Amino acid sequence: MVFASSQPAVPDGGTVTVLAERPQEAPIDLTSWVTIVWDDPVNLMSYVTHVFMTYFGYSKSKATRLMLQVHNQGKAVVSSGTREAMEADVNAMHAYGLWASVERAE
Repeated sequence: MVFASSQPAVPDGGTVTVLAERPQEAPIDLTSWVTIVWDDPVNLMSYVTHVFMTYFGYSKSKATRLMLQVHNQGKAVVSSGTREAMEADVNAMHAYGLWASVERAE
């Protein structure tokens, strides 16, 4: 096993070599991201429920619960995952005419 060192290593032949230090591996970003759907004055509650069922595959009860959270609290977290996946979900919500954004999960 070879370890990175700033000290010269002297092999049997007498030639001095310096082992290169390995760059530290970048830490894996374990931060989760969320898609937030915001209340708007345009879309009907039944339509928002329909979108959640159609796009996310949520049951009618879960889609209704999330829609009511959007309606009553002004927003709801509707999905979570990698930033790239959440950006795709936000783009899909925009395509359905809903207001949505991506944020780091708390």
